[in-house]
Amino acid sequence: METIKKFDAVMLGSGQAANPLSSAFTKAGQRVALVERALVAGTCINYGCTPTKTMIASAQRAHQVRTAGELGIDVSGFQVNMERVRQRKRDMVKSFRSGSERRFESGSPKLIRGEASFVSPHEIRVRLNESGEEQRIRGELIVIDTGTSPKIPPIEGLKNVPYLDNVSLMELGEVPEHLLILGGGYIAVEFGQMFRRLGSQVTMVERSKHLLANEDDDVASALTQILQEEGVEVITDAEAAMVSDGNRSIRLQLKSGQTLEGSHLLVATGRTPNTQELNLRAAGVETDDRGFVRVNEQLQTDVPHIYAAGDVTGGPAFTHVSYDDYRILRDNLLQGGQRKTSDRMVPYVVYTDPQLGRVGLTERDARKKGKQIKVGRMPMTSVARAKETGEARGLMKVVVDAESDLILGVAALGAEGGEIMSMLQIAMMGKLKYQALVDAVLAHPTYAESLNNVFSDLKE
Repeated sequence: METIKKFDAVMLGSGQAANPLSSAFTKAGQRVALVERALVAGTCINYGCTPTKTMIASAQRAHQVRTAGELGIDVSGFQVNMERVRQRKRDMVKSFRSGSERRFESGSPKLIRGEASFVSPHEIRVRLNESGEEQRIRGELIVIDTGTSPKIPPIEGLKNVPYLDNVSLMELGEVPEHLLILGGGYIAVEFGQMFRRLGSQVTMVERSKHLLANEDDDVASALTQILQEEGVEVITDAEAAMVSDGNRSIRLQLKSGQTLEGSHLLVATGRTPNTQELNLRAAGVETDDRGFVRVNEQLQTDVPHIYAAGDVTGGPAFTHVSYDDYRILRDNLLQGGQRKTSDRMVPYVVYTDPQLGRVGLTERDARKKGKQIKVGRMPMTSVARAKETGEARGLMKVVVDAESDLILGVAALGAEGGEIMSMLQIAMMGKLKYQALVDAVLAHPTYAESLNNVFSDLKE
């Protein structure tokens, strides 16, 4: 008879929620197992934040060298060594992942490498990676943190060409001659600018009327202009009809009849949850029509002892959100707390150059909610520090409640846009009225000094 190993808590996946949560439960004296089928540390460290931002830094340095003449610095020439860019990325990822793996060296929490699937609400079958054998484990409490994978659209011919996703693109040892990108979201714009700066010709195809469809039109248009000024071709309101092999190239035919031809094709059209292999039906766990795990505001599924966290829930797909899921579960399950996902503010940064920092409501969403608002806009050309550093592209936009004078939302597209946004997020958390920032004494010359002025010309 097969022996079932029993644990107080079982974590499925090793993302930025389950990883620290496994340690928290272990420190609380509980027996914990964490099941991971691939690389420890989840998307952020292995395929997302760490590798992309490392490579973006290389591309930004190349851009700074290329444009140094604008600041009076003549550079005779340079070249991009893509193999060294890739190796630096690999080394950075390995270093970060090693730090995450160290928490399992003692054997508690216990790391089980294999593919997990539910047998019943409490029992899980794991097909071990190394031996292929099956092992059964039982958890009194179970947390699903299995993340997402690239979503591949059903485009005719796509499966027959060597298309790239965000993972395989970063493993190239050479700069693509002409990179075609399907999609216009956060991943697409970051990679589009990155590879243009590394030396590729880049063409982006987006089905919506503008890039970054969730952003206000004026913000998205400003970012699009920045990309176009750097030589990125942007085609919007366009859908792919067919993909085929060309003469040592990839052909992308649009429904409009236009045909594009490139050396490489990146598919960046969204993410799909890693739930297909989990056999959630055996556990009674419900998913939505896209396969994301349904949870309440305390991250609990329909099955009381099973929780889910991170991207697999279909919430905002950001590392800091996943980590806050960990804090919610830690506080509620170990400390008797009552924290909820609805209590948190969700900021994010798009790591183009300049950055787009965003938090709170967009103007469009605020008006849809029927709020009485005032809106302030200011180009970065009005910021002294930005002009002095030669980083004056972009704009700042703030949305203010007309009745309470509280800040409802911010878009900071500019140098250090993420840091500027974070300052305003703190003001929002503290329920600071916008007038306090207008009159604040902020150091000159700083990017933050712009907060004195962006609120000075609010319009309804």
